[in-house]
Amino acid sequence: MPRIGIQAVKGTITLALPLIALAFVAEFFLPAALARLATLYLIYVTAVVGMQIYSGNSGIISFGHAGFMAVGAYGASLLTIQPAVMSTSLPDLPVWLAGIAGGQPLLVGMLGALLVVGVVAALFGLPLSRLGGAAASIATLGFLVIIHVTLVASADITRGTQTFFGVPRGVSTLTALPVALIAVAVARIYRDTRGGLSLRAAREDEIAARASGVNVVRQRFLAWVLGGLVSGAAGVLLAHFLGAFSPKDFHFNLTFLLMAMLILGGISTVSGAVGGTALIVVMVDLLRRLEGGAEVFGLQLPQVFGLTDIGVGLVILAVMYRLRDGLFGLREVDERLFPEPVVKATPPAQSGASDNVSLAIEGVGCRFAGLVALDDVSFAVRPGLVTGLIGPNGAGKSTLINAISGVVPPSSGRVLLNGTDTALVPVHEVPTRGLGRTFQNIRLFRNLTVLENVIVAADAVAGPGEDSRAAAMAALAVVGMQDLASRPATSLPYGAQRRLEIARALALRPSFLLLDEPAAGMNPAETDALISVLRQIQAAHRIGLLVVEHDLKLIMRLCDRIVVLNKGQMIAEGTPEEIRANPAVIEAYIGKRRAAA
Repeated sequence: MPRIGIQAVKGTITLALPLIALAFVAEFFLPAALARLATLYLIYVTAVVGMQIYSGNSGIISFGHAGFMAVGAYGASLLTIQPAVMSTSLPDLPVWLAGIAGGQPLLVGMLGALLVVGVVAALFGLPLSRLGGAAASIATLGFLVIIHVTLVASADITRGTQTFFGVPRGVSTLTALPVALIAVAVARIYRDTRGGLSLRAAREDEIAARASGVNVVRQRFLAWVLGGLVSGAAGVLLAHFLGAFSPKDFHFNLTFLLMAMLILGGISTVSGAVGGTALIVVMVDLLRRLEGGAEVFGLQLPQVFGLTDIGVGLVILAVMYRLRDGLFGLREVDERLFPEPVVKATPPAQSGASDNVSLAIEGVGCRFAGLVALDDVSFAVRPGLVTGLIGPNGAGKSTLINAISGVVPPSSGRVLLNGTDTALVPVHEVPTRGLGRTFQNIRLFRNLTVLENVIVAADAVAGPGEDSRAAAMAALAVVGMQDLASRPATSLPYGAQRRLEIARALALRPSFLLLDEPAAGMNPAETDALISVLRQIQAAHRIGLLVVEHDLKLIMRLCDRIVVLNKGQMIAEGTPEEIRANPAVIEAYIGKRRAAA
């Protein structure tokens, strides 16, 4: 089993033990009222974990997972409803559904409901997964509204706004426990899978994730469907716990409650989902007792309408004011209690690009609403050599880097990577075809560890059974950062963050590496260390380097050939000595009059 799987198993066990203990105590030692509260807690854990799978890993707040609960509740209840009640409560049930409805055991009802939930999740997930940020959150709200309106309008099947009754009430703590345990295991294991880690990387920085080979759309889709199935299972349990319900029970009030549980504990972790749910369930139960008026320490409290919602809102505000990442923070409980040992790795033996690879820029031009950013730029980056790309501010250097990496398709011309036009390849596939890059403004997955930052890229090119962790450690060893593997990326000093970006790009095993101002903001000592690292990469891996840099001293020391841009046009190409003496280059940098003088 891969080491990353071992950590997930540790996490599952750490979270499962308290749930098992709670169910055992509730079933055999607690009074009926508290046992029902424990059962409700296990149901809510399943629901909140379903939200966490999508929202926690993608960073997109979902308002729609209560809709999955509604689909699961009605789907299972139609199969398990008591036959004696069905003829009176659903007299107009369609013939095709009446033949299979009623009298089925809970397990059959859950499997049938999850099949429907899966289809619904896939249909809505196809367009939704292409959205990000606020747009995606609003789309999930639209999903919830659509589900609610559909349930209300389908009166022949759902009884519309009336109460759906006759559902067998067979859910106890021992019934809800295995479903909650499966949900927690699925969420915790998924978080550490390649897909889960890739989606968390996209949560931190979508552009950098795509540059590391992550198919963001596919990972969002998978998380949406998986989270929907888990939430649907919670809906099945809740329906058979209540015995009677209506569409309003799965609308905004439930959504607010589930979001409060997830946000309070910490949206980023499964531990936060489990812990936050426990706190909210206990608090809501206490506030409901007080809401109707109660005697506390001899004082008779008056009735306060809405005390429960007010109390939950105030607690969330207080926690968010002090702890933006929730009570459990950004790391799982097991990651703090049982941190994985960091195994040192040595840089791999001499390897890398062969002489058969190629990167050719042919007549590339880029225009934005009439503004010409690049015009007919042509040159080649050769394997094993360092090519510098220089020019005054606004010359088009970063635009050219984006065009080469496929982020900005050229308006004219083409970029050929090993004979393939990068504009015809999805952006996330360009890195896996041999093109790594860094960014002018550092783009790290800031809330992931140093090692996780590099594993994301290593996963993108790893073959079946290949150990991405070992490959990532080897890439970190190249830049001398293996001892920092367990640190959060955001805690690194500036120079180390630059080197981490390079290590992440190296983990893609690229034939060509594009470095966009790698020495920007570095002091002389850090610049010298960077030059040493780049020379080591060049010698050991025979990677073709394209370096964009304003530091002309660094360019002259490092590069074998230099390309000069000015106002979007290529004005010179040659060796450092040729570029240093080129009149057009001198004029571009210091002006025509000063050049003449």
